[in-house]
Amino acid sequence: MKYATLGKSKLQISRIGLGTNAGGHNLFANVDEKAGIKFVTEALENGINFIDTADSYGLGRSEELIGQILKGRDRDSFVIATKGGNEVLPNGNKRHNSRPEYIRKALERSLKRLQLDEVDLYYLHFPDNETPISETMGELSRLKQEGKIKAIGISNVSLQQLKEADESCELSALQAAYNMLDRSAEKDLLPYCSDHHISFIPYGPLAYGLLGGNYTKDLKLDKKDWRSSVPLFQPGVFVKMIDKVDRLKKFAVQKGISMNNLALAWLLTQNGVDSVIPGGKNAGQVRDNVLADDVTLTPEDLASLEKMLH
Repeated sequence: MKYATLGKSKLQISRIGLGTNAGGHNLFANVDEKAGIKFVTEALENGINFIDTADSYGLGRSEELIGQILKGRDRDSFVIATKGGNEVLPNGNKRHNSRPEYIRKALERSLKRLQLDEVDLYYLHFPDNETPISETMGELSRLKQEGKIKAIGISNVSLQQLKEADESCELSALQAAYNMLDRSAEKDLLPYCSDHHISFIPYGPLAYGLLGGNYTKDLKLDKKDWRSSVPLFQPGVFVKMIDKVDRLKKFAVQKGISMNNLALAWLLTQNGVDSVIPGGKNAGQVRDNVLADDVTLTPEDLASLEKMLH
């Protein structure tokens, strides 16, 4: 497994990380917790040390399970990233809340669930667009000084918000949507990160399953399926995406690699991307994903892929 330095920190993170949002009971039905535990354990046993979660995944249950898995392990053997900024109100409604006092409480609750004294990387998950970014980042800086955070990150922001955060604290990571089919981050977010020593951590690196190569044009999503609101799955767009994926599948076969490996390896060739965090639900997916670390895409490969993606 290859490793990279996380942004402005000294943390060494595996180039293939692990996303645990599939462990969220609020996002997916019939979540198998035993399979989830094997999923995370398999990652650690295969050299993956960068584990990504959030307090909103399973409304804290993802953090609790990860805490159980990490308990007793060498503290230097893993880098845990979590996020805060999604508040559940007494009536069950949810809202983004990035006020300093809430972020502090959210971190304290995450530490308790993770059974840790310090989080390696803590993200503001979503800004509430009311609290100045500088105030939230100022609080995260204080929490870092207090030894409760090693590195600060931010997610789901505009370029202007990213700049404000970077000017307000020692920002080490940005997490945003980016994959072969959604390249909107290349316009400004990715170049800014590359130029300012901020690790860009793509979420949805496999385009929410599209880049797995198993979907067909006749896929019908239930209205309750969260992907039904994702632009890539809108009727007119989806058909075009399947055509692109079919071309990519042929390339992957010629290369002798899986579609997942192609998608992850492509991301890791992009300036500013230091790690990818594919999700999943079983140990077999982990064993496949780690193979992407050994995939080499030549300049000729990248040029061919560029033509396929346009």
